[in-house]
Amino acid sequence: MIQLVDTRGVAISLFSGAGGLDLGAERAGYEVRAAVELDRDAVATMEKNFHRVSVIPGDILKVSTEEILAAARLGSAERPDLLIGGPPCTPFSKSGFWLEWKRDGLDPTASLLQEYTRVLREARPRRFVLENVYALTYNNRASRPAFDRLMREIDEAGYHCVWKVLVAADYGVAQARPRLFVLGVPKSEPLPAHPAPTHGGLWEGSRTGHASQPHVTAGQALDGLVTESEAGEVVAGKYGHLLPDIPPGDNYLFYTENRGHSNPQFRWRSKYWSFLLKLSPDKPAPTIQAQPGPYIGPFHWENRRLRVAELRRLFTFPDEFEFVGSRNSVQAQVGNSVPPLLAEKVIRALHGEQVES
Repeated sequence: MIQLVDTRGVAISLFSGAGGLDLGAERAGYEVRAAVELDRDAVATMEKNFHRVSVIPGDILKVSTEEILAAARLGSAERPDLLIGGPPCTPFSKSGFWLEWKRDGLDPTASLLQEYTRVLREARPRRFVLENVYALTYNNRASRPAFDRLMREIDEAGYHCVWKVLVAADYGVAQARPRLFVLGVPKSEPLPAHPAPTHGGLWEGSRTGHASQPHVTAGQALDGLVTESEAGEVVAGKYGHLLPDIPPGDNYLFYTENRGHSNPQFRWRSKYWSFLLKLSPDKPAPTIQAQPGPYIGPFHWENRRLRVAELRRLFTFPDEFEFVGSRNSVQAQVGNSVPPLLAEKVIRALHGEQVES
């Protein structure tokens, strides 16, 4: 059961998933009372770990704001203190741009951003946090119109906001995971600021974060963790036998002529960057995806798939946090979640707080 550290008020959560944002909000002092989530396993995960939250299991397109406020035990004249949520990011994800119909903005799930702004407009929270993939800010046919519309609807709802792409590793998470965070308050209040980074290092070849503390590495995050073997963790099939020779931190490019391999297996840049990608214990993990293919990493440096306990650590979920569902379902729940440590720091920043570690 999640323990409140103080009392900042009532939060409501949309597109809650496994509750990464919710856990961060609870740690920052809010009481999350109501959540809306479509996925059955994620609903069960929320109910398993958040005993005070009333989870509405269903499609937000069919859930009214009145239902959400009633589940949060708020009267018709009461406002929630915080609205949080991360609408599904498939239409704007970087990997999604491999598909022409997504580049053209034709994915129907793009409209879920408007469900967030609908609840924002109708519930009138005192603060809000919206999380999404950083590709939503790209200047292309899919992202730019959607992002401009989002900013316009936030303004029309009576709020002003700041947005920024944050790299999770800069905030003590052992994962170099970039995500967009939009923070907003009513126009009558001063604009909030994003949290200052507490850690620093390299991300995509550039220096990022703050140099006071180095990024937490995957090796540090997993240090001392004892795990049992899991079914399906062996990487087999057509390419599985290639994984052991790839050095930690490297990917399929190890097997290319450009890298001087004596028996090249792939053409240069012929696969997605995470194909046969292996963790390095000396660096943060790269982004861990929700629905990886059979050869999409990161894989453990011991040449296997990551185990659930390891995924928890790399996302900063507590070791006792329980996920419900199949292994594939858990992967999706974790991969779609916001690291709770990052969520806590973002939400505390709404109040001008900076968490040092």
